[in-house]
Amino acid sequence: MRISIQKNSRILALFAIVCTAIVGIVNETTKDRIEAQKQQHLLKTLHSIIAPERLNNDMYQDCLTITDAELGTLAPQTVYLARYNEQPVAAAITTIAPDGYNGNIELIVALNIDNTISGVRILNHQETPGLGDKIEERKSKWIFTFNDKKIPQEKDEQWKVAKDGGMFDQFTGATITPRAVVKAVKKAARYFSKHQQELFSQAANCRGER
Repeated sequence: MRISIQKNSRILALFAIVCTAIVGIVNETTKDRIEAQKQQHLLKTLHSIIAPERLNNDMYQDCLTITDAELGTLAPQTVYLARYNEQPVAAAITTIAPDGYNGNIELIVALNIDNTISGVRILNHQETPGLGDKIEERKSKWIFTFNDKKIPQEKDEQWKVAKDGGMFDQFTGATITPRAVVKAVKKAARYFSKHQQELFSQAANCRGER
């Protein structure tokens, strides 16, 4: 009986070792493909908010990692820089709206060198389907209302949702989500306005990773 238990234990241990090895091999062989897919998705997002014909550098590589409370979060964020013949064109800044209805809303805000907004996209969220998820471009056109807006002054009363007296529509039955996004976009825009020259003068210190 004891010999049988020992034999079964050895078989289970060997099985565990083999399974672990297989998982490791699979992870190693698919890692590069997954990374390439992530890069392509990020580039697609970047090019949707900063037209590729406007630049001739590699934004995925020409990027900075920043940590600044001015963005409304202390989590490290990434700034992707767009240049044409080495001249600044625009920047795309990732940021977080921490006050979404169901938690953090991750987004990316593209800003032109003339201090207008080139575009905004939602990267990740947990907002309520059918209500707060209208911040996604595939669910509604709401996110495009930021396009071409001028970067706001600190006390710009128009940079609020309509319910709060501002110019941005809220969703029927969902005000918290758009309010959080408007606030986060405003902070990112203000940050870029204040630090634009500094950002474009720094050497890249990331590898396109968020």
